[in-house]
Amino acid sequence: MQERDVTTVIQGEVAISKDPKVVFGTLLGSCISVCMYDPFERVGGMNHFLLPDGGDASDDSETAMRFGVNAMEKLINGILKLGGRRDNLTCKVFGGASVIASLGRVGQENIVFVKNYIRAEGLKCLAHSLGGNRARRIRFWPTTGRAMQSLVLDSTASAIGWQEEKYRLKEREAEQRWKKQAGSDLELF
Repeated sequence: MQERDVTTVIQGEVAISKDPKVVFGTLLGSCISVCMYDPFERVGGMNHFLLPDGGDASDDSETAMRFGVNAMEKLINGILKLGGRRDNLTCKVFGGASVIASLGRVGQENIVFVKNYIRAEGLKCLAHSLGGNRARRIRFWPTTGRAMQSLVLDSTASAIGWQEEKYRLKEREAEQRWKKQAGSDLELF
């Protein structure tokens, strides 16, 4: 079996495949990546989310998929559309690190979210590597469920942490602007 180059899954993306040549990869700081597959139908996928919840689940945009609740639903539904069965789904979960201590508890919040989601949905989690203070590079073979993790050097981890924090601040500012606008716009019938 010959493998292709790794397909990178970035923040806000969900990737799914039945192709045995496909390998997904990502780089995580406080973000979470769930690698899920059906071992009988040999179909699987990976998501990469930044924050636990928020955004409009009906919006299939990259922004909406940066929230765990939306990214998890898209991952599960995508696997089912390619022939996977919900009863067969198993997963491996990675991320939630605190790569820069001053950036808050987002990694921990992501961990709590993903554990609660998996439990509430009755999914089988075969393995996880969560928390700590090191970034992770993940590779996932979606048709076999094979996953490989390597911890990333501190300088790269810092860059990832600052990039994630920059995006979180941008999201908070957008939400505050929206709330301000929503509070001033009133339509009566």
